[in-house]
Amino acid sequence: MLLLPVVWLLAAIAGYIYSVQYGVPYSIALAAFPAFLLEVTFFCFLGVESLRKRIDKLPPWVVATLLTTAAVIPYSAASLALGSFHWRAFAVIAGLAAAASFWHVLLPRSAASDVAFLLFVAVIALTKILKSQYISPHVRIPLDILGQLMWIRTGAFVLLSVRRVQGVGFGFWPEGWEWMIGATHYLMFLPVAAVLASLIGFAQPHLPTSGWERTPIVAVGTFFGILWVTALGEEFLFRGLAQQWIGEWLKSPWAGLILASLLFGVVHLWFRTFPNWRFALLAAIAGIFYGLAFRRAQSIRASMVAHALTVTTWRLFFS
Repeated sequence: MLLLPVVWLLAAIAGYIYSVQYGVPYSIALAAFPAFLLEVTFFCFLGVESLRKRIDKLPPWVVATLLTTAAVIPYSAASLALGSFHWRAFAVIAGLAAAASFWHVLLPRSAASDVAFLLFVAVIALTKILKSQYISPHVRIPLDILGQLMWIRTGAFVLLSVRRVQGVGFGFWPEGWEWMIGATHYLMFLPVAAVLASLIGFAQPHLPTSGWERTPIVAVGTFFGILWVTALGEEFLFRGLAQQWIGEWLKSPWAGLILASLLFGVVHLWFRTFPNWRFALLAAIAGIFYGLAFRRAQSIRASMVAHALTVTTWRLFFS
């Protein structure tokens, strides 16, 4: 599999450039790098369908055990190398990962169980409990990113390989028609977002602050970072699961789309300050367009494209 060597090489190059640009001491950067490499590797496994199919053949309790073990490995690698290991933090990370991993092993499959699981995952993400478990040795090395990535891939693996949800279209790289559908719905959302942002005083547009010579690189890096992390996790949760499940429970796909979009807006009330109602309102409207992209493509990869393009535009021209 050529994916991993390519990812490792790109990660090494990115890590070197980052440490030089922000003045991170090489001793700290080299100590932290293996943990990031481990997490990136585990995260990549999530997007390799052939590997997931092999994992799906294992008994659910075995998959849950593997997921719990994999959750604490990057933390252990980083904290032991940097001298910040704490058993309490280890226990919190392992306990939360085990609760998520064994959820659908121990509880009967039902709508109530599914809703409770999604709420559990969302609460842990919103309260940022995991963030405080990762002690960063340098202000420019945010180790808590390891916790964010771990929580996304653990929850996704649980749903795909333990709960075994179907009809999601999960994956890292969209097909050509998914790119087209995602880009189309992004363009449809732009004028709506511009008018609404102006009416509610959300933000004023500005030229990119990184300079025109660096803007293309920043834009590409931002887009793929959002596509493969934020958009992947949020579109899987809100479109692939919530929108589909609510639509099935209420026997109305449109009800699923609208209610999932409203929920998407609600969780953004906590963005930076609470209650950030302007951001939440825009997120809810954006969720409708992401949901339409998902409905048309029957794949979260299309809504991921629309989501990543929207966030990249906001980051470059509005934030």
